[in-house]
Amino acid sequence: MPLLSSNNRPSAFDGLAAAVLDDKGTILRWTDSAAALTGLTTDEACGHPVWDLLVRAHGTPARRLRGGSAIPPRGWARIRQSSGAVVEVAFRTTRLTGSPDLLVLATPSQDVTDRDRGVALLDALVSQNSIGITLYDTDLSIVQTNASSDVLGGPGVPIGSPADDVVSWDDAKDIEYTLRQVLATGKPAFDGERWVRLQHDPALRRRLTLHAFRLQDSQGNPTGVAVMHMDTTEELLARRRLGLSHEAAVRVGASLDVRRTAQDLADVLVPALGDLAGVELAQAVFDGADPPRGLGGGDLHLRHAALAPAAVGPLTGIDLGDELPPVPDSPLLRGLQQGRTVVLGREELIAMLGDPQLVELLLPKSFRWVMLAPLWARGSLLGDVTVWRIERSDPFTPEDADLLTEVASRAALALDNARRYTREHRAAVALQERMLPPATTDTPAAETAGAYLPAGDGADIGGDWFDALTLPSFRVALVIGDVVGHGMHATAGMGRLRAAIQTLADLELEPEEVLTRTADLVQRLTAEAPPAEQDGVGATCLYAIYDPVTGRCTMASAGHPPPVVIHPDGTAHIVAVSAGPPLTVGGMPYETTTIDIEPGSVLALYTDGLMDRDSRDLDEALRRLTARLVSSCGPEAVLADAGHALLADLAVQPRRDDMALLLARTRSIPKEATAVWEFRGDPTVVSEARKLTARQLTAWGLQDLVFTTELIVSELVTNAIRYAGGPVGLRLIRHDVLVCEVTDPSNTQPRLRRARTTDEGGRGLFLVAQLTARWGCRYGQNGKTIWAEQPIDNAR
Repeated sequence: MPLLSSNNRPSAFDGLAAAVLDDKGTILRWTDSAAALTGLTTDEACGHPVWDLLVRAHGTPARRLRGGSAIPPRGWARIRQSSGAVVEVAFRTTRLTGSPDLLVLATPSQDVTDRDRGVALLDALVSQNSIGITLYDTDLSIVQTNASSDVLGGPGVPIGSPADDVVSWDDAKDIEYTLRQVLATGKPAFDGERWVRLQHDPALRRRLTLHAFRLQDSQGNPTGVAVMHMDTTEELLARRRLGLSHEAAVRVGASLDVRRTAQDLADVLVPALGDLAGVELAQAVFDGADPPRGLGGGDLHLRHAALAPAAVGPLTGIDLGDELPPVPDSPLLRGLQQGRTVVLGREELIAMLGDPQLVELLLPKSFRWVMLAPLWARGSLLGDVTVWRIERSDPFTPEDADLLTEVASRAALALDNARRYTREHRAAVALQERMLPPATTDTPAAETAGAYLPAGDGADIGGDWFDALTLPSFRVALVIGDVVGHGMHATAGMGRLRAAIQTLADLELEPEEVLTRTADLVQRLTAEAPPAEQDGVGATCLYAIYDPVTGRCTMASAGHPPPVVIHPDGTAHIVAVSAGPPLTVGGMPYETTTIDIEPGSVLALYTDGLMDRDSRDLDEALRRLTARLVSSCGPEAVLADAGHALLADLAVQPRRDDMALLLARTRSIPKEATAVWEFRGDPTVVSEARKLTARQLTAWGLQDLVFTTELIVSELVTNAIRYAGGPVGLRLIRHDVLVCEVTDPSNTQPRLRRARTTDEGGRGLFLVAQLTARWGCRYGQNGKTIWAEQPIDNAR
């Protein structure tokens, strides 16, 4: 008979008491386990009736039974131990072959109950297929398991096999290390969730949770390890699908940039649905136009818009921004174009393309599955989104296709919103660019340069504007303004205000008068606006006139930040302009501020977008802006470059407000290029005025203009003395044109009319208009000035 070896496994026979009885119930044989159960030695038990050990329920000795047949084959009994304690036991009896004696086996009933419950629990666990139960011996060989295709997605696990027969070797090593730690320490292990590759299909990954417990016998010796494992792959995928749907709803569409929206779409799909995701969009979508309509193969006019994960770089021959080559027609392609999500395996897609060059150009190497969903929005096919599985071998499920369809549908609306915004934004930019003046001007009064930057990193066109208007007598009007709000309505409002201010500037009104009349216009615009939009109508403005002859600048502000003067020596000061109410408030007066500006200085006009709006101290924000202007607008700085560099520096982070900046480097007309006289209100001074004029023009070398200028001076001075009295001022200014100005104390508007043949007068202004390039009139605090220009080059 071969020797049977022990493997230290827990046994149902551990602690089982045994005894042999004769047919009268007398104890003939007594085992050590029986002695341990009752506390009686062999000598104390043998020869005595077994009835002496039994007690009734109330503790009295049991009635003696006659004959062995009175002892049932199995049952429960209560026995008294030598200490007097009573213990309940479960017993079984069997008659020995060829003998009237009985073999009695007994064990505490609690052990039987616990063992039965344990067996029932183990049977229940092993019989179900949602939780995997595997018992290992001390050599970590499988003793018992319910792991099957239902649990691990493969064939049943053979008894006696090690862990690496089930999962890949690398994963098996990690699991084996954990189990050996449990065997050695007795501490249970919770291995959390881990991805493992199954041995029957290394490309198939499953997500498992592992709980390991040490098994031991009644003496505490380890007999193996019990492992509970749950396949949470589908649960994890379901959570990921739910999370993907939520993330797509929150993230995709947060930007109104087409490329950013496409990239957000690709990012949310990896790794939730696949290993690689790409978005292809029609070229027209990037331009804000409607995508072309078509069906079938050929040139689809698609451009590669996004890739995720971006860190891996291009896995195909198509880089971001490249156009996709023409593809052959196929039923699957037409299905995609008609709005159906398509799932293809590797071989199927390669066969559909049919061209090895297209396969090399369009498909990632070693991919297994691909899923494509169309991007349909408002009846237009914007493009498609593609998800690849490269490392994972499990195919896309119908649930995956439904999820991608849902995400793609929502993303298509976001992309279409971005496309429409692109179109409107470009229209607004084009409109504003046409409304704004040339970026730079060069006049005898100043060299100017303007710069504008929309808010939101270039996304929100607003109503900020600047202007540099050439005025008669070599003066220049500098304007900076800010209309409330953003978008087309703000741009349109800016255009109306700019046109109004240009018209008022042509009337040569003083700055405060220009703002007063502009405020009246804003009031009318507010009254015309719908009630819901009236609060959004408003503007601030600063209007300044610089005279290069006097070197003085007169300005008025309608709620606008003060200008800054940067002197040629690098110092600067903020002009203490008296700021009136914004243009929204009508019926309020505006005050003028007059300062002297040194030639070569830079006068900076700006909108409040250049100031740090997050700063609680606006004075400190203005000082920081002044410091930036000083560092940017030095004597040698090119104003156009300085302005753009300053705005770029301030726009490192997206701004909530747009920014406009107007820089003007002032110039002066030399004193020797001007001549000024004043005459009393006497007609006899007209001849003197002619003589002085002729002498000055001869000194300037403008002899060819002497005759016409004498005639102009004679007519203007005569009219001033006749209709306004004295004193009468005469000023000649020479630059690229010759300007003749006559000032009188009257505010009467001169009128140009055609005199009848019988009229003795009324021909003076008509002659002036015929002899000059242009003429006009402006009003001051104490009278008016009539001016006339003659081109010098034409006279020479």
